Amino acid sequence: MRQIVTTANGGIDVLKVETRPDPKPGSSEVLVRVKAAGLNFADILARQGLYPDAPKKPCVMGYEVAGTVESLGEDVDQGVLGKAVVALTHFGGQSDLVVVKSNQIFEKPASLTFEQAAAIPVNYLTAYALLAVMGSLQPGEAVLIHNAGGGVGLAALDIAKRLSATTYGTASPGKHDFLRQRGLDHAIDYRNDNWLAVLKKLTNDRGVELVIDPLGGGHWKKSYQALRSTGRLGMFGISTASADGLRGKLAMAKAAWQTPWFHPFGLLNKNKGVFGLNLGHMWHEREKVAEWMKVILDGVQEGWIRPHVDKSFPFDQVGAAHAYMEARKNIGKVVLVP
Repeated sequence: MRQIVTTANGGIDVLKVETRPDPKPGSSEVLVRVKAAGLNFADILARQGLYPDAPKKPCVMGYEVAGTVESLGEDVDQGVLGKAVVALTHFGGQSDLVVVKSNQIFEKPASLTFEQAAAIPVNYLTAYALLAVMGSLQPGEAVLIHNAGGGVGLAALDIAKRLSATTYGTASPGKHDFLRQRGLDHAIDYRNDNWLAVLKKLTNDRGVELVIDPLGGGHWKKSYQALRSTGRLGMFGISTASADGLRGKLAMAKAAWQTPWFHPFGLLNKNKGVFGLNLGHMWHEREKVAEWMKVILDGVQEGWIRPHVDKSFPFDQVGAAHAYMEARKNIGKVVLVP
């Protein structure tokens, strides 16, 4: 099989496509022939040496794939053989063959391509947990989606619209027209404007009930200021620290230094809440995650979940895929195709 291997910490040159022996499924496992694998910002941070959950290098990253079930281990229903599926992978997904537990696969909706299906698990599970589960977004409430043009941002927009919420989103100006076409109510230019001042003006100085923030550091303090009473801040990443080598380590140190401390007394007096989400730490909650996936896949059939793939890169161009995402060029998902 062919795999994308992160051989060391560094720039895109440390990414290599290597050939390794084909894996075999064990008890309660299936072997999936991968047609498309998702690329996430965690993979970039791992390459830069800034993602503490990454396996020891050399390693193969990847949390999500779409493909067909090629063979089965013992104790697996024979009916899934040959089926087109979406699968969650605890690393190792950026391969053309992966072995996963049978309870980590889900039937691929026939209406989606393999690339679109690979765009679902990480982005939509993250967005669903942030908005519907932990964020408890209600009809008529307002949500601010940072990085609204990214994979999680577009997923959050789909879910927020389903929940009948008013949507605000920060994005570079070139993405605004696309986001409005996807249903974003208010697009905010974070590059040229003070997004908090614009948001306060748009909401008559009230703020919003929910902010989801993957930026980290001092941005979390600013996002907290954007909340109105009973508002919630969902934190799920530190993308501002992304950089190679020493610059990345310094950026991570700066983000850590600027991260606000939320004291219980302050939360009590302000009637606000904060929470964090790390989907990679949910492997012990497979039943819960499976419930969320069912809602999301049902949403595909019902038409309100619409995964958008910005660009597909072959495995041999994985470095270009990383560079494309690091430059924030993508609108929606970037996927890798064996």
